[in-house]
Amino acid sequence: RRSMNIAEAAKALNGSEYRAEGDYDLFKAMKAANLVAVFGASDDLMEFRGAVYDEVGAWEGGKASFTRSGLLENECDDEFCPHFKKQSENAAKVVLEWAPMNFDGSWLAKTDLPHSPFDVMEDGELYCRGLVFSLDDCPTA
Repeated sequence: RRSMNIAEAAKALNGSEYRAEGDYDLFKAMKAANLVAVFGASDDLMEFRGAVYDEVGAWEGGKASFTRSGLLENECDDEFCPHFKKQSENAAKVVLEWAPMNFDGSWLAKTDLPHSPFDVMEDGELYCRGLVFSLDDCPTA
């Protein structure tokens, strides 16, 4: 069976309704293909589904770092940890912007990684422009 690609995953998510983004079978196929969907929720969460199933706080926007192993997590007690800083310098970044200028939705996901965008709707209006990327395109740890 052929593996799902970034564009196919984004197409499957495109037009989904807020709080009903994707389903178990889609995220299972994305996990098998090492793909991650990134989108915003509420006014303070950055959500990840597929090869990474997690969320991080994103009050007024957020940033996450990824390696081929997945989401890079700070295991120190504060953000000034030199070990985490060194690890995150080499990691791929995904940014989630809250209500950016000249954008009709609430959330806009961005990355320099190869990716495909998808739109999440709420009551017929654009809520979030998320994205799908592959962990295979991220640096090794």
